[in-house]
Amino acid sequence: MSSVRSNRIFLFIFFFLIISTISPSHSFSFSSYFLYQNLFSLSHTLLISVSNLRASRGDVAGAARAKAIADKLEDGPGFGFWKILWSVIWNWKDFSVMELYDIVSDMNELVKNLNELNRLKSVAEKSMWVTRNYEEVLDLFKSLSHKLLKAFGNSEVVREVVETVQIEVVEGGLLRDCLELGSNDLKALIQVAQNLFQTSWHPC
Repeated sequence: MSSVRSNRIFLFIFFFLIISTISPSHSFSFSSYFLYQNLFSLSHTLLISVSNLRASRGDVAGAARAKAIADKLEDGPGFGFWKILWSVIWNWKDFSVMELYDIVSDMNELVKNLNELNRLKSVAEKSMWVTRNYEEVLDLFKSLSHKLLKAFGNSEVVREVVETVQIEVVEGGLLRDCLELGSNDLKALIQVAQNLFQTSWHPC
């Protein structure tokens, strides 16, 4: 246990040594790191909730897929917190202002839709809203995924994460399941991602 803790401390220090070498115009900071950590935690929690929801419906295969993605976000085999973080850092400096603007713009539209869903009180109203607006929200997610893949095109790790989630959304109904769970968790996840992109860009 002590060796694991020592490794985490070493990686944390190493992380800040790395970010100090990145251009100050758009780089990670203390606040960026903790936003990223929060984003990771929210993603893991949401995927576990989706897995439990699918299991309660008897969708064993779907539950296993969501759980597998959640497991990959943890330290160890798979994507892993630090593995993704290093990859994000090295690609962050290559972002253009337009790429950043386009990504945040899609996130704004997603949050606007989720705010509208949150204002509804009854289960019936929410169900009708999802039926009526699902394709629009799905198209927004596809657009955001495409822009993230383009922006992080040089990062094999980030590309794998985005593509894995993208496939599960399109073919496995992940987005619909997130909406069924309630839009608050998904909204919180998107808002943290928004803050991460915005606070990590400091125009010269």
